[in-house]
Amino acid sequence: MNGVVEAGQAPPTGPDRPASPRRWLPWLLAATVAWAVLLAALTWTSVRDDPPTVREQRSLAEAGPVVDRAVGELVAAAGDTAVLTPPEIERGCRVTPFADGAVLTRGVDVFVPAGLERALLERVADRLPERWRAGVRVTSDDGPRLRADAGEFVTVSGGIEADGRVRLTADTGCRPVGAGYAAPAVAADGEQADALAAALRALGAPADPAPTLVVAPCPAGGTARTARAAAVPAPSSPAAALAPVARPPLLDTAQAYAYRHGGVIVVADLTGDRVVVSASTGCAA
Repeated sequence: MNGVVEAGQAPPTGPDRPASPRRWLPWLLAATVAWAVLLAALTWTSVRDDPPTVREQRSLAEAGPVVDRAVGELVAAAGDTAVLTPPEIERGCRVTPFADGAVLTRGVDVFVPAGLERALLERVADRLPERWRAGVRVTSDDGPRLRADAGEFVTVSGGIEADGRVRLTADTGCRPVGAGYAAPAVAADGEQADALAAALRALGAPADPAPTLVVAPCPAGGTARTARAAAVPAPSSPAAALAPVARPPLLDTAQAYAYRHGGVIVVADLTGDRVVVSASTGCAA
């Protein structure tokens, strides 16, 4: 018959004719499903039990408390004239080519006599936790710069913002937003409000009915707090205007005037055209 198949007969399946590929499809499908299930189980176990290995595994909501604690450490290390600045969230960065993210940055401004900025950065680096591996390097472009790692992929840095003014920051880098950043709860503080109002009166400005309140947890317990008034017109001599309520001043420079009002440190930032007054309670070093 030489390969001719009569009607009604099945074709031969001898050793020279392979079995139909369709017979392997169920096995291939089962193997693919089993492999996918195994990968999913391994991924879930890793996410549950393993620490994050890249920044993108921690959302802004999860990284926020790490940043808050880092700022408290910075306040404790910086000393009396440290002023908390409001948190900033910058959206629009790319976590992956297909996912948007955001960066949380929190800062501390510290005022010192001009020329002592590097000494302050080095003192802060020495006081920060050893595990942060903090250090100060001098660069040709930016001068002395503080760098540290607060853990959980939170970066700490510091540098000279202006003569007599150092800015310390902690930031998350680009993260998935998740549930978003929730700033630490803030409650009104009468002593700070009184100190702020007295400073504004001395400057000839009305009391700010709604100052910006910023807080951070202190490493040894308690809370660092700053109440910041909106910028007010500067008198011809802010230091002379504030002198009656400052006995004696902690700092009296062209950039800032600081003094103690009870348990509150009042700082008048004189680096701009208008005066920004802050009343702060810090952390024990």
